[in-house]
Amino acid sequence: MALNARLDHRNPLVFDTHELGRRPGALQRLSRTVDAPKDFGIKGVVGVPQGAPVELELRLESVLEGVLVTGTARARAEGECVRCLEPLELELEADFQEMFSYPDADDRGRVIAEPGDDAEDDEDRLFLEDGLFDLEPVLRDAVVLALPMQPVCQEDCPGLCAECGARLADDPDHHHDAVDIRWAALQGLADTMSDGEKDEMSGGAPQSARADEKQEK
Repeated sequence: MALNARLDHRNPLVFDTHELGRRPGALQRLSRTVDAPKDFGIKGVVGVPQGAPVELELRLESVLEGVLVTGTARARAEGECVRCLEPLELELEADFQEMFSYPDADDRGRVIAEPGDDAEDDEDRLFLEDGLFDLEPVLRDAVVLALPMQPVCQEDCPGLCAECGARLADDPDHHHDAVDIRWAALQGLADTMSDGEKDEMSGGAPQSARADEKQEK
């Protein structure tokens, strides 16, 4: 059974449901702004910076099984464009809904949650602890699902030049002349021959010719 560890009511992501009084149908609406916890997003890709404000709008509804929490989180996320590697910002809005079950019987003696009936289901269930619940794990999952796995600074970002790494959005006409590697050797030979022609035109003679002249003298 996935019971919560001891919860601290001073934690801004821990909420108290005592006002609902375990009365099915009771409803409570809450608005709260909290600081984003550490590693709040997709690590190394995009996320909400630690300490950044996260606005929460929550609806707590008491049902027979526990408390049904429905809400929306809004924040500003930061990351890096996967195409051009430039920093980017985006507005995040994540919706979520989760049931926090009672771990024992209600005040009428009826058992609401029977831990152990289905061990696998218990692994995934979240429970109230002394009327408190921790929203952080639910919020983390919602944020990850709401964030793009491959964020881009703009939908048509052309990325970087594969040759030199230049950002193509800054220079739409950027290009490199393609050279066929099969002609590279011939191009080098042509350059060497051109250098020899320049020497002859400047009045110079090949070293072998000058050596023959010295021998004749």
